[in-house]
Amino acid sequence: MAVREFGKEFTKSDTLKSALLFFVHFVIFVAIAMFLVVGMEIKNFSDHLRVNGANYLYALFSIFLLIAIMYFYFYFENKTMLSSMRNITLIFAVLDVYFIMSWFIGEKIDIYARPVAFVALMIYVLIGRREAIFMNIVSALLVFIIDTFSPGNALTQNEYYSSLIISFSAGMLAIFFCGKAKTRFTVVLIGIFIVIPIDVIIFLLEVSNFVDVNTVTELSDMQRVVTRMGYGLFGGVASTILFLTILPLFEWVFNCLTVYRLRELTSSDAKILKKLQMEAPGTYNHSMMVAQLAEACAAAIGENVDYARAAALYHDVGKLHNPEHFTENQGDYNLHDELSPELSADIIRSHANDGYALIRNHHLPDFLADVAVQHHGTMPIRYFYAKALKMTDGELNIEDFSYLGPKPQTKIAAIVMIADSSEAVVRAAKAHTPEAAEKCIRAVIEERMDLEQFSECDVTLADLTKIRLALVHALTGVNHHRIKYPNLKYKRTESGKTTGENE
Repeated sequence: MAVREFGKEFTKSDTLKSALLFFVHFVIFVAIAMFLVVGMEIKNFSDHLRVNGANYLYALFSIFLLIAIMYFYFYFENKTMLSSMRNITLIFAVLDVYFIMSWFIGEKIDIYARPVAFVALMIYVLIGRREAIFMNIVSALLVFIIDTFSPGNALTQNEYYSSLIISFSAGMLAIFFCGKAKTRFTVVLIGIFIVIPIDVIIFLLEVSNFVDVNTVTELSDMQRVVTRMGYGLFGGVASTILFLTILPLFEWVFNCLTVYRLRELTSSDAKILKKLQMEAPGTYNHSMMVAQLAEACAAAIGENVDYARAAALYHDVGKLHNPEHFTENQGDYNLHDELSPELSADIIRSHANDGYALIRNHHLPDFLADVAVQHHGTMPIRYFYAKALKMTDGELNIEDFSYLGPKPQTKIAAIVMIADSSEAVVRAAKAHTPEAAEKCIRAVIEERMDLEQFSECDVTLADLTKIRLALVHALTGVNHHRIKYPNLKYKRTESGKTTGENE
């Protein structure tokens, strides 16, 4: 039996494909580890394997066990991750990059100089908080296993365990504070902050190695403490610097939507938005208004405000295909006066699919494309359906005058659907009072509920109530009453003073 996740089906075939991909990535990770750890011993590999074979077998099974636990975690907690081959590859790519960096820095610099919060920051920004917490634990254990069973390591047992605790605690702190980081500078500050527990652990470990009855034996011992604490400082800051350096590459390769990329996509310099402003100014201004409304609605129901704003800004970019056929871009002349209702409806509804194609062709995040094609669901285009009814005596199939769908699959898509129509209806009705605006918005929501437009997303009646109230507040704030300014005619007297009189 298939499992339904926001309109998608997770089948037995998906289970097998995802399990196979996990196994392939497990093999790749082990190959990377073997190359780095025993690459130097390759000339005497058979002798090396005979001496250390038991350790390698133990490490291999431990890594396999962790990868299997990863799979079952996502299978039971977040199947949407397994339904996307790209997401699985993303997770392992982060682990591979972290392991390679950790091995080189640990070998060439110091074990405490590793970018211990790298995985936590990457997964948090690219996927989410819950997944970041889990993957932080996995990454810490993976590096600990390889450290423990690597040949030729001169580390003490205390250093192994300290490294594990540092990796875990630094990553967790980075996750807890990353949500408040809206700029790259604040991310670097997080790197400095997580140095505190790192250096405390290093200090306690190093001091315990040479302190006898609270007396430091040699000055060089204290220098060693300071040096290794310096490596800890380097590791904390390096976590954030490497994160900020590598993140754009992951955003581009895996087409991820992050808070930093959102800022770039929603700026006035964004390519598509700039084109929309130049070629369809009415649609651009409408989208700006819908973005403001979507932000308010998202905040009201606890959804991601940045995602809602970005989705609203791009929801109508498909109108770039025929901007002059949409009312907000027309002057006094309406091109639809010369077209049949069927052709007009086809042109109007095509903007949803055109927007989807345009966003995908520009390699923008799938989330934006999905909202663009879903924001009208399967709603009928009432104006041209009513016009067609007047021109025929027979029955008309309303589906010929309806959007092709799909219906909204997420709460944000539902928000954009409601905000889009509410802005247009309130503007057309000149509903400037809260009562009039509330009546219009309630009608918009009830019509979509009657036509089951929210049947494929998890929006609730409580959410719809909060959305309605947020829209009423926002729209009446925009259309607030202003006093009428008197017409004055100014003139200057012979003495040089300026006076005015009513016209």
